[in-house]
Amino acid sequence: MDTINFGLIGCGRVAPRHAQAYRELPGARLVAVADVIESRALRFASEYHADAHTDYRHLLDRKDIDAVSICAPSGMHAQMAITAMQAGKHVIVEKPMALNLPDADQMIATARATGLKLCVVLQNRYNSPMRDLRRVVDEGKLGRLLLGNATVRWYRPQEYYLDGWHGTWAMDGGALMNQSIHHIDALQWLMGEVESVFAYTATLAHQMEAEDIGVAVLRFANGALATIEGSTVTYPENLEGSVAIFGERGSVKVGGTALNRKVLWKLAGEMEHERELLTRDQVDPPSVYGYSHTAVVADMIAALKDNRAPRTNGSEARKSVALVLAIYESARTSKAVTMTDGIWNGT
Repeated sequence: MDTINFGLIGCGRVAPRHAQAYRELPGARLVAVADVIESRALRFASEYHADAHTDYRHLLDRKDIDAVSICAPSGMHAQMAITAMQAGKHVIVEKPMALNLPDADQMIATARATGLKLCVVLQNRYNSPMRDLRRVVDEGKLGRLLLGNATVRWYRPQEYYLDGWHGTWAMDGGALMNQSIHHIDALQWLMGEVESVFAYTATLAHQMEAEDIGVAVLRFANGALATIEGSTVTYPENLEGSVAIFGERGSVKVGGTALNRKVLWKLAGEMEHERELLTRDQVDPPSVYGYSHTAVVADMIAALKDNRAPRTNGSEARKSVALVLAIYESARTSKAVTMTDGIWNGT
């Protein structure tokens, strides 16, 4: 398979990241796009030299498409992904992969049953500072992990929640499931299995169904503790999105617009290189989407050619969805939620 022919479903805000990745990668070609708003589909198709559809199922009927990117609202991810795989298409789906665990499990099961690849866009794992952070954790340079933190202090005006889907339970979730999930994913990816979580959520600054503030305390299986703070209330603009890890032999923090900037980097035995490490890879991207969608698509292409699972496959992406849902359950019940093998299997 020399070239992978892609279709793209949903031509909204994040869709250009996928289309640009196809344009940049020699092993990819965008063939067709679909959006329920015809004018948007036509405009997007014209810009990227693809065919336009208003019904994504017509796109899935095409024999000249090998894989699809799903960039529709979150509540549509599961059904669209399952339908696409049942139609014989490999799938790249934006985060979160689903809004509940039965849907996530059905997506994983469908990929397994059909033998097709399921990739979830967790692009910040590919950022250079995040790769460096994962490396120092894996190499034990931080020593025993003691404390972690994920902070998302962002702002969204009320108008953001007036599109009919943002901030709703059926289609989106709130500040944790939508805005903070990349940072929550990074925290558990770096620190390992979560043993239990206790949380509060609230809706204080917006008229919406889901939360605009969430805070949680985590205990990990290795004994470490961590906190999560996510919100869309920091008027008048995004203030911080970061992940910090503290161990016996080091303290590190990655922030920036999209987990792309080393904010703190102190490792025992490497203090003399601190300034060099902090000034490397320090260019902020223009938006919270960052620069690494191309790396996600490239990994999907490599997975297809090598017949392996994508690095951010369904089973891997399920972990952050389960953690957010466990936080919601704790906030709902005012009780700590226990997780088994790092996973909460509630609904």
